[in-house]
Formats: sequence, structure tokens, C-alpha cells
Amino acid sequence: MLDIVGVEIVRGEQRLHYHLQIAEGALVAMQGKSGIGKTTLLEAIAGFVKLEKGRINWFDTRLDNMKSEARPVCYLFQDNNLFEHLSVRQNMALGFRGSVPWTTLLEAAGELQVANQLAKYPGQLSGGQRQRVALIRTVLRPEPIVLLDEPFTGLDQETRQLACKWLVEQARQKQKTVLMVTHHCEEIAPCANRIIDMTHSDVSRRNQ
Repeated sequence: MLDIVGVEIVRGEQRLHYHLQIAEGALVAMQGKSGIGKTTLLEAIAGFVKLEKGRINWFDTRLDNMKSEARPVCYLFQDNNLFEHLSVRQNMALGFRGSVPWTTLLEAAGELQVANQLAKYPGQLSGGQRQRVALIRTVLRPEPIVLLDEPFTGLDQETRQLACKWLVEQARQKQKTVLMVTHHCEEIAPCANRIIDMTHSDVSRRNQ
């Protein structure tokens, strides 16, 4: 269980408040207008912003007292966080403790149609290809909590549906707890455990 209890975060003139529970293995998608606090919630779970109040727990472990690198979290940023000086293959291998699960990674590269890009560098890829490479690395890393900020950016409808289907399958197989921000909730909705519209939800509220 990922438990976000009475969290308050200050961003400029705004105070953002959150209260949310996500079951282990659930896939939850968030949508809402810009500035409502969707990305801020992901950053709080990952440890990139300070909490003024409240706590974030993963079962009995208090995450908000831990350094970001020690949290059981893998985060896909909007800009897909690939390292430009590393090849696609090297980027995909980052973040694994011990041996790299190459069979699984290469299968995913084939399914998401980037298998022929492994020797290239991020600068040689299209935006959609970069996004799929980053999605593979993020979802297949060992951390149980997966945070995705607009993971389908730059993908056409057909590729977006392919990536969405792959994400759902992997999350279920590996019992990942997924919280994502997306403008394509209609495509993830049939498979998501919950869709949250942050504009009209008690999960988040803002004080000016």
C-alpha cells in the first residue's frame, strides 16, 4: 500500500494538499488542468520536493524520511531522462542491481519496436522512440513503485495504444504499483484500477 496522508507542499504562492491510498499492484492514472499539482505529487513521492506536513508510507516504511535515491521508486520524467552520451542499450541497462535482465529488456525493445535502435544514441532517435526506451527502462527496473509523467508523449495513436497495452501487461505481471500523469486517460481507462481527475477530486486541493 502506498499511503499519502495529509501531505502539504508549498509551491510559490500555492499550498498543495494531498490525501491518497494506492493498493499494491494497482495502476492509477491522474489527469487535470495544468498547475493543479499532478507532477508535484509524483515529485513528492520520489523525494524531490519537501513536505511541509504529512507523511508518505510504503506499507510500514516511511518514505518521506528517506533520501530520494534510497526510495523504492522509479520515476519517468516528462523529458524521458535518457543520458545523451550513452547508447540506447547502455541507457536501458541503468539502474539494475547485479546482473542486467537482458532477455527481458530485449523482448520489450522488440514489442515496443525499438530493437533496431539499440546501438544508436538518444540524439539519433525520434521523440517517440526516446519515450519508449525510457518507458522500458523505468517499468522493468526492480523498484516496486513506478511514477510516470506523461509516458505517451510524442507517440502517435497506434504506438500509444501499443505502449499502453505493454505497460499494463508488465505492471500486472511484475506487481508494480503505478501512478501516472497522462492526457490519454481514455486509452488507459479500460485497464486502470482508478482514474483521478485532479481538477474535481478530493485527492488534491489548492490554497492561494
